[in-house]
Amino acid sequence: MSNDDSRQFRIMKGLELSTRQLLYIGIAVAVLLAVPDIEQFHADLRMQTIYLGLCWGLAALGVNLLLRHTELVSFGHAAYFGGGAYGAALVAQYAGIEEAVLLVLAGVLVAISLAVVIGWLVAGYLDIYFALLTLAFNQLLFAIVMGSPRLLGSDDGLSVRPASELTRPTLFGVEFTAAQYEVLIYYVAIAVLIVMLLVTWRLINSPFGRALDAIGQDRTRARFIGIPVKRYVWVTFVISAVYGGLAGGLYSLSMLHVRPGNTLFVLRSGEILFMAILGGFKTLLGPIAGGIVLTYMLTELRFATEYWEFATGFVLLLVVFLLPRGILGSWPTIAAGFSKRVSNPGLLSDDIGVLASMIAAKLRDAAHTTKIILFGVK
Repeated sequence: MSNDDSRQFRIMKGLELSTRQLLYIGIAVAVLLAVPDIEQFHADLRMQTIYLGLCWGLAALGVNLLLRHTELVSFGHAAYFGGGAYGAALVAQYAGIEEAVLLVLAGVLVAISLAVVIGWLVAGYLDIYFALLTLAFNQLLFAIVMGSPRLLGSDDGLSVRPASELTRPTLFGVEFTAAQYEVLIYYVAIAVLIVMLLVTWRLINSPFGRALDAIGQDRTRARFIGIPVKRYVWVTFVISAVYGGLAGGLYSLSMLHVRPGNTLFVLRSGEILFMAILGGFKTLLGPIAGGIVLTYMLTELRFATEYWEFATGFVLLLVVFLLPRGILGSWPTIAAGFSKRVSNPGLLSDDIGVLASMIAAKLRDAAHTTKIILFGVK
């Protein structure tokens, strides 16, 4: 590695990046900022799809706090995404608030309120019990919304458009045209995401973050050394819900209408969790990458083929099999392997054989498991 590549730049306390890392991050941010301009020349690249990917990725970043550091799996974080979206819609409809920033803050407050109660009830449980309880509360909130047609709109949902004659919320007190509004909230979402990434980095590298790592490794030992385990898990749960509430509020600003099936349904919780794993839950940027990739696939493939569900599932299976640490988690290994194969092309044929053997073994295991499930024999 050259001296230029190894040179470290201090971004904030506890955060230093090499020249190469800064270059990668700079390219990623530049591409995201250029999406509105690229969309004008490339119709297949929809800015709203990338925007929604950033929203879902932000929610996955919150789930990742629990998954990566406390090793707790939540199947209910769509409750806070939906809480953020519905919170924004409620104050727009019933309080007449027109300012987008206030709508998002209202959504965050709703998500925090839900997480404070639910988090305290589930924080003392482990593993499958924690996962099932979060799923149960998610489904309970979904049922409440579906059963409240007058207040929450039931399956029809709620509009986020202000009760006044405005067709969309104002941004910093100014009413913009539809095109201007879409571009501005897209840039606002990028700014929010960057801030939350820095907050996440600071959090996980603080004494609080190290305590969470201790809890994830061994709860009993963490309790013996004086860490209040339930309180720390509860606080982390609430913090992760803030990400979901922010994401849901931003989502509502773009969609201008929220429905329970798109925000609160339990499958959305599964998608948020899978986004974190797909991108690489052991990495900081992995959930964001997973959010963009999965949202783009789910959105764009349905326009490309009537078999989009099969195509999506097939591609995701390949990613899981070939990149077990996620997209960004596997990147260092991919880059090192690519460099090695460029210098020695003969290794490529060996890799093809290993890959074929690995896929065959995975298929055999899947067939064996299916036989046990269907026929109860080994």
